[in-house]
Amino acid sequence: MHVAIVGNGVTGVTAATRIRQKQPTWKISLISGESTHHYSRPALMYIFMGHMMYRHTKPFEDAFWEEQRLELIRDWVTGIDTPGKRLMLYKRQSLAYDRLLIATGSKPNRIGCVAEHLAGVQGLYGLPDLQTLYENVKHTRRAVITGGGLIGIELAEMLHGRGIEVTLLIKESSYWNRILPPEESAMVSRIIEEQGIRLIGNTRLREILDNGSGRVGGVLTDAGERIDCDFVGTTIGVSPNIDLLRNTSIETGRGVLVDDSFRTSVTDVFAAGDCAEIVNRNGRPNLIQQVWYTGKLQGEVAGSVIAGEERTYAPGIWYNSAKFFDLEYQVYGQVNLGLPGEKNLYWEHPGGRASVRIVYTDEGVIGFNFMGARGRHRICERWIVEQRPLSYVLEHLDQAEFDPEFAQRVAPAVRRMAKEQAA
Repeated sequence: MHVAIVGNGVTGVTAATRIRQKQPTWKISLISGESTHHYSRPALMYIFMGHMMYRHTKPFEDAFWEEQRLELIRDWVTGIDTPGKRLMLYKRQSLAYDRLLIATGSKPNRIGCVAEHLAGVQGLYGLPDLQTLYENVKHTRRAVITGGGLIGIELAEMLHGRGIEVTLLIKESSYWNRILPPEESAMVSRIIEEQGIRLIGNTRLREILDNGSGRVGGVLTDAGERIDCDFVGTTIGVSPNIDLLRNTSIETGRGVLVDDSFRTSVTDVFAAGDCAEIVNRNGRPNLIQQVWYTGKLQGEVAGSVIAGEERTYAPGIWYNSAKFFDLEYQVYGQVNLGLPGEKNLYWEHPGGRASVRIVYTDEGVIGFNFMGARGRHRICERWIVEQRPLSYVLEHLDQAEFDPEFAQRVAPAVRRMAKEQAA
């Protein structure tokens, strides 16, 4: 039995190691044109800023792959022959498979400007983008970044750290307020501006201007403002990378359509991770999840199913984390969704650099938001699953504080504020 996996990100690699655990004799091949070895994509920022080297971003030693008998193929897949069970490759002959996992991840959204091809215009998604960025910063004194997500703020910090003047254009009124509640969004927006980055809300990029020599020379916003710059960062989100499937019989929507065991419409073809769209049979919207930990979880389930085990995917309690300059952020469960009966207890440090939000209903707690303070993942998740009431959470909040010996203690202040509000 030969399993071919297209993509060597966290989903593909997790699936490969799970298959190897369950099927010691099967042949397993991972195909990627971007890199020979799996690396941590979120670490690109730290490579650029000099905190890490590329070799530090590889979770496994290079010898691991041979020890596990996982074949690494550095090539691009150009087509899939599903009836013949073959992959067309760019550099070498086609590759036959018995079972196939599509783990192609996501791709950056395009901004749609006619001058998007100019030198100095780029996104930040993978190693090739990082290599391009090293070259572009040699010619950059002023940069404009369009897009208010996590990659946008990371790119802003990377460029700002090189002494480059940065302007960040966001379509929202304040940073990431589609995701963050108003108070936390205002906190991050304030910190961005305190760093010396110009943040312009309610604004979209309308046009990229040529400096006359094939490089970017500035931008025009939809408000008619011209901003001179030498670099434009395009970070307006990502979409499932399904271009490879356009001429196949594998059914797609926004992503590769799969059931909750990651089977596609074609026998022996599976898809998981950022590229997968899990079809919801109960009338709710289909599910696309594009964060690191869900990619890992999906890889575990897909690998098990490919290896012959019957499993289904249960997303569990939502979790995400990020860092805005030196401000850490964690979210657990349902926050900022405006659910019926939702109530919020919000505490913010007087210095404006830390906050805790507890979201609850009459049935119990449903979510947590931490800014500038850490919450223990397992404890917060358990309280949500157990539907602990707010009174219980407040009484035991010290247990949820991560490493309280070294971190700022916030639980006593949160309890005091809750008592004052109840008085």
